[in-house]
Amino acid sequence: MDLSGKYSIPLVLLCLFSFILAASLASAGTFPFAYEQQTLPNGLKVIAVPLDTPGLITYFSIVRTGSRDEVEPGRSGYAHFFEHMMFRGTKNLPGPEYDRIVTGLGANSNAFTTDDFTAYHLTFPQKDLETVVKIESDRFQNLSYEKQAFQTEAGAVYGEYRKSVSSPFMILEEKLLDAAFDKHTYKHTTMGFEADVKAMPEGYDYSLSFFKRFYRPENVVILITGDVQPKAAFALVEKYYGDWKPGYEPPKITPEPPQQAPRSGEIAYSGRTLPILCIAYKGAAFDPGDKDYAAARLLNELAFGETSELHKKLVLREQTVEFLAADVPVNRDMPLFTIASMVKEEKDIAAVRGEIYKTIERFQTTPVDAQKLADVKKRMKYGFLMDLDSSDNVAEALARIVALTGGIEAIDMFYDTLETVAADDIRRAAEKFYRPDRRTVMVLKGEK
Repeated sequence: MDLSGKYSIPLVLLCLFSFILAASLASAGTFPFAYEQQTLPNGLKVIAVPLDTPGLITYFSIVRTGSRDEVEPGRSGYAHFFEHMMFRGTKNLPGPEYDRIVTGLGANSNAFTTDDFTAYHLTFPQKDLETVVKIESDRFQNLSYEKQAFQTEAGAVYGEYRKSVSSPFMILEEKLLDAAFDKHTYKHTTMGFEADVKAMPEGYDYSLSFFKRFYRPENVVILITGDVQPKAAFALVEKYYGDWKPGYEPPKITPEPPQQAPRSGEIAYSGRTLPILCIAYKGAAFDPGDKDYAAARLLNELAFGETSELHKKLVLREQTVEFLAADVPVNRDMPLFTIASMVKEEKDIAAVRGEIYKTIERFQTTPVDAQKLADVKKRMKYGFLMDLDSSDNVAEALARIVALTGGIEAIDMFYDTLETVAADDIRRAAEKFYRPDRRTVMVLKGEK
């Protein structure tokens, strides 16, 4: 470091480094914080992650149910719907009273739904932990709403759907998933099929059964991060959730049959946008010990990340695309590995697609440079750690792993597996996943 201060590290980064370094002394793996966990007799699991965030706690209620679990025909969208209904309250604590308490705590309360889970979260003063445990346990055990309230919220959800499909990216995702999947419930988005969402006001009785099946203690994990004393937190959770009756009924998910040939489609978007090209391949479910999956995550960065040769060529030098983005997601079942680009001129779509194919072929035949591979491993791990800078960011970083695996242990296992990936593993992953018979290509074009 230059003592003149010209290259000094900002104070906020020094604090962050100290925050992570101190935690690392108590944790031997990649995840830098010590934690404790406990499972109640009814199956509810509680994980407490103490952090150096004086006076502040984040509380996540992770329901291990998302749009993936919507197996009944005509009933997509209900996982997302319950993200809304859970704020309607109970007979003991109606929605407005719940809101009044949360506002009085100065808490930040929200929720989100994904394909594999639904999460409800609050960040609040440490002194109010018992109040939060009490009100959260009440709505998870005693949610209550009448048919009229249900229909009102269902109408609002359909309005949200109509608003979302004004985005070309939402339309693209919807059409891509529908084309790529035949049987698996990843075929629909988290919002659900439009016809199902539109018909939702008639599904009051079904909604009650959905809540009864999925909002059960064995299917929920409570994640508490920040200025928390684990034993005291566990006692509070047992006090307020201990009488919650088990009864989770897992859905029977139909596996996706192997794809036999390439698929493609084109979307005419009724609005102005640059063309969007998306190339997707049937991938693999998250498995922290699977070297092929770990290699695919590294390949994604090497081939299509911001430091990749393709990104430099298309985005920086030739400037034929607005962006190049790729994703190897963390999913419970087999997702799509995607490469997407917004192309500036329609005439260049074929050329951009060709460049992506050539890049894949190169990684299938040419070993990756060992130093580049090592650098990507370091960046991936460093990026994960640098996001762990607050109680809510730690909880958010853990939520999907906890939802998929039930715990935090998979983080260390995955990064251990990542370290074992060699150049030939990258080549093998490219050959395994990025094959034409696993591919679906979708092009969206707007009005001219």
